Amino acid sequence: MKKYMITLALLLTLTACSKAPALKVYTIDIPQTAVTQNSHYHTKTIKITYPQSLREQMSQKMNFSYSMSDRGTYQNSEWSNNMSKLLQGTIIDLLAHSKLFKAVLSDTSTLKENYRLESNIFAFEHRVRGENSHSVVSIQFTLIDADTGKLVKSRRFSYQEPTLSTDAKGYASATNVIMGRLSSDLVGWLR
Repeated sequence: MKKYMITLALLLTLTACSKAPALKVYTIDIPQTAVTQNSHYHTKTIKITYPQSLREQMSQKMNFSYSMSDRGTYQNSEWSNNMSKLLQGTIIDLLAHSKLFKAVLSDTSTLKENYRLESNIFAFEHRVRGENSHSVVSIQFTLIDADTGKLVKSRRFSYQEPTLSTDAKGYASATNVIMGRLSSDLVGWLR
């Protein structure tokens, strides 16, 4: 009887696990950018540091909020990688394609850079307030002269894009729209 109960429990567990909703994985599209002509950085290198978050823990989880105190993460949807890694990779790809710099490096590179681009994430979430649903992204970038350690310039970019739906898919789509705008604005600001 005991053997029968254990077998039944295992079968029920396996059946219950197989009916769980499939995990949906989303990523950040690499925005297309025009090649920059005659940049005064064209002989310089830049290192893109790992983005830091001052308010939220950055992970693969997709964050949402219904108020300033009511926050959570989607259970059956996530980003394809840690959000800080996705952002770092997106910025590296974006700046490499723009040809603004001679070389664009990850902070793990041992090559000596001329400039360093640091970033602090203030918001990266799906914000739902009543009938309103938006992807919200706010990131501060700081360009530093690597030789002197001095600030060249700093700017905070903040965006809010309406979502077509109040689920993770709508959030991911709106976030990709924001990343296109951020990419254009970042290249323009660095230029």
